[in-house]
Amino acid sequence: MAPTIGFFTRVLDDAAAAERYRIALEQIELAESLGFETAWVAQHHLDGAEGGLPSPFVLLAAAAARTARIRLGTAILTLAHEHPARAAEDAVVLDTIAGGRAELGLGTGGSPRTLSAFGEDPGQRRAIYDAKLVRLRSLIAGTADQSLYPQQQTGLEGRIWQATFSPEGAGAIGAQGDGLMLSRVQPIPSEHTGDVPPRVWEVQRRLVDAYLDALPSGVAPRVLASRSVVVVDPADRSAVRAHAEAGIGAQVAQLHGITPGSLSLDELLVRSETHLGTPAEVIDSLAADTVAAGATEVSIQVHSVDPDASITNRSLELFAREVAPALGWPVAIEPQEARRVA
Repeated sequence: MAPTIGFFTRVLDDAAAAERYRIALEQIELAESLGFETAWVAQHHLDGAEGGLPSPFVLLAAAAARTARIRLGTAILTLAHEHPARAAEDAVVLDTIAGGRAELGLGTGGSPRTLSAFGEDPGQRRAIYDAKLVRLRSLIAGTADQSLYPQQQTGLEGRIWQATFSPEGAGAIGAQGDGLMLSRVQPIPSEHTGDVPPRVWEVQRRLVDAYLDALPSGVAPRVLASRSVVVVDPADRSAVRAHAEAGIGAQVAQLHGITPGSLSLDELLVRSETHLGTPAEVIDSLAADTVAAGATEVSIQVHSVDPDASITNRSLELFAREVAPALGWPVAIEPQEARRVA
């Protein structure tokens, strides 16, 4: 089955917070009109340069009021930072407002500094996450010693996702029957040798296999592959490529220890797994990604290119109208007259 498409934002536009949130909401509306199945937002605490949204349920509730069909998800909610009952309540309220359209993506969160700020021990991050996940799941499923209000009635317990970088983590997620969330980038396995790192889908194949092997019988697989995609008109290609070099260079330096300026932009695009170019170029580069092709959903984001919002909006349109159909990925674009007006 071909993957559906989703839109993902880290809410990182070069603007004040209020403008960032306005842009994100308008892009979610645009994604719905272009036939995207889901819109995902990330949660980051205390650092607006890493991600601009500490309170994803608040923004997604606003998005729910402005949309009718698109599913609204967290990718991810940093559960180790949250009180599990509070997170469960917020998720259920969002799902109620959205008419059963919430998707709950979870992960540990990566920053020791922010865990400390929330009164948690960074050294116990995994154990904290695991314990909170058990409590959150029981509350949402209605098996806990106390009941939520409002009670969950739309099957949200079947729309829990978890993120991981390891085959062991993927197997655990599969055993729990949750959806598997795959990142746009992937740490290089410790056993890898050679100067050229493997492509993201080469590493993630092991995660998908471990997940599928552990999935209980009768549970449908849910695999979301996040990918960095910026589709541009030919007239904008040179300017966007020039803008992209700094952000992608910083990402590659952080992930791979590459000295800034030592790689060409085309080499940086490969190392950062960024699909940047005209529709034809992006079709060619994404066609090689076997994990994306076999996923149940591909969610696209513009990080670390982080172009102007107008370029992001155009990229969403070009992806929906030209790239996704060419790859055989289903899209149902709304007629212009059917689109909601905010």
